[in-house]
Amino acid sequence: MKKILIFFLVISSSALAGSMLGLDALGKEDVAGATAAIAGRGFAGGAKTGDGLSLMNPSALAFEDNVSFSATMDYEMTSAESGEDSYVSNTMTLPSLYLSFPMGSFGAFALGISQRYASTLEMESEDSLKNQDVKLDYSGSVFEFVPTYSIRLPFYRRVSLGASMHIVSGSIERSLRLGPDNSGISKKDFWATNSSKVTEQVEGDFETEKAGYYTLSAMYRGPHSSYYFSATTPYTLVNSLSYDFRFSQRDTLSPYKNERKIEVPLTLSTGVDYRLFANHHVMFDFMMRSWDEDIQNMAGSWDIPITTETQTEFLVALGYQKDGSKELYEKYWKRMQFRLGAWYRDWYIKDVSEYGGALGVGLPLGTRGTIVDVSLQGGLRDAGSFGWDETFFGIRVTLTGVGSWGKTHNSH
Repeated sequence: MKKILIFFLVISSSALAGSMLGLDALGKEDVAGATAAIAGRGFAGGAKTGDGLSLMNPSALAFEDNVSFSATMDYEMTSAESGEDSYVSNTMTLPSLYLSFPMGSFGAFALGISQRYASTLEMESEDSLKNQDVKLDYSGSVFEFVPTYSIRLPFYRRVSLGASMHIVSGSIERSLRLGPDNSGISKKDFWATNSSKVTEQVEGDFETEKAGYYTLSAMYRGPHSSYYFSATTPYTLVNSLSYDFRFSQRDTLSPYKNERKIEVPLTLSTGVDYRLFANHHVMFDFMMRSWDEDIQNMAGSWDIPITTETQTEFLVALGYQKDGSKELYEKYWKRMQFRLGAWYRDWYIKDVSEYGGALGVGLPLGTRGTIVDVSLQGGLRDAGSFGWDETFFGIRVTLTGVGSWGKTHNSH
């Protein structure tokens, strides 16, 4: 896809897109179910309790006190550059929703929806003088339904165990129209652009080869520090695709089908939360996933590469949070939460790495513990041999509502 995109971006006149990286593989991967509270700490804090459901550490759910509902919205602006060529794009997504139910000595249960991968691109260019006509659209995502259960050990309440099941769904669609100029494509595709506008349409659904996959975790919550370790089982992601060339919506040239299987490896993660002076937290998290096989691309025609090369994927995150007072008579700013953090991440795509930093704040609403979390995050994606480096800036907002029904329990 590299040759097509470079050619396309040079002549592009309009764009609506997310990250350019991995579009024909899996697209951009979000940190699993990250709320604005987690993002504001630089994606650290899997071992911190009190923030609801954590998909990296489902065992933290057992320490929740109240029924809660959370919804997250994310906006990101991306600027991609290669030499003198550049473009700026904007995307808005809803990366996670969850509803959690603490059940006292019977543990806690939650239902969540999380977006894991997204491919979004919309570009079009028409130049009558050069006789060029190009249009490229990507639209798709992989998301998960995540039922989670966690319980504290009855004989040692500082330790909890948790498990999540990930039920995968989603779809992807790519439309690429070229014609009638053929100066930017492979010679073997000249036939399609000599005198006509030809579109290749690719679309298909995602599912896992088995019913789903699982995350298992254990956590210790001590008086001054907490630790967790989790493992997410490997799984096979299946993408059933259909391809066809079109002169129009009704005129299909050569339809065919293909099924690509993507082997997602075992994921290991761990983290620690040190509590200082009762309301100060210093957090460190690490996640690793060792990709053994390259990812089969959607590919098709137009000289698109068959695979995307992979590498060992990992995330290192360092974060800080100051908790606010729980007393309603305190001044408002003393009841607010303040966060900051930084991270380094190697993507699943070979030679792609990411550096980022974040600031966040938690704004309490009302008397029942409802809170609006806001985070600002930004950084650089170094695309290596891909050639297009990206700088990004994002705003993530999470509304967490706390219910007055349901039985609570002592979390200490």
